Amino acid sequence: MDNPLERLGNIPVTASVLESLFPHIKRGNQKVRLLERDKQIIRLKKGLYVCNPKITGQILSTELIANHLYAPSYVSMSSALRYYGLIPEAVYTKQSMTLKHSRNFDTPLGRFEYTSMPKRVFSVGLTSIKKEGYAFVMATPEKALCDLIANSPNVNLRYLKDAEIYLEEDIRMELEDFKQMNAEIFEEYIKVGKKAESIRTLLKLIKK
Repeated sequence: MDNPLERLGNIPVTASVLESLFPHIKRGNQKVRLLERDKQIIRLKKGLYVCNPKITGQILSTELIANHLYAPSYVSMSSALRYYGLIPEAVYTKQSMTLKHSRNFDTPLGRFEYTSMPKRVFSVGLTSIKKEGYAFVMATPEKALCDLIANSPNVNLRYLKDAEIYLEEDIRMELEDFKQMNAEIFEEYIKVGKKAESIRTLLKLIKK
């Protein structure tokens, strides 16, 4: 007999969705507890779960989970830069930006951090990454870099040399990769985001 959980793939779901898969069991909450006890589902937070990949056969996406865990949000900063292969270091905490209050979640799948930002900046430089059967929202490389600088208290890029040192030594990004970035996104960010002077220095460097 097929396990109804297989239909869910790697999409995070609420307790009510899980209960609807087992209509023959009257006490839905009890069924969710049993599924969790049997490690068929993984609890991300109260009322939100993801299926064990051993059942679905689908690899879990921490980017997709990040979008669902605290919405509206998008993956950004070092997590996005690492996803694109622009920085070498592994990032063990999934970093996202949100319109809600800043918040952190510790889950069996790792730590998820959310940094609050104004609505006027939120929609600049976003992209939807489409995978087989699902999609998640992530910052473009340019937006991820802007978010990282804007939310790093000790980063102040006044001169071109400051920007070069930050990119090459602090986050270890190749200048060649940086030069391929879209200057228009930096220009948009400067109009509405924090650390406008630092981002303006990046813009000068990319046009140099």
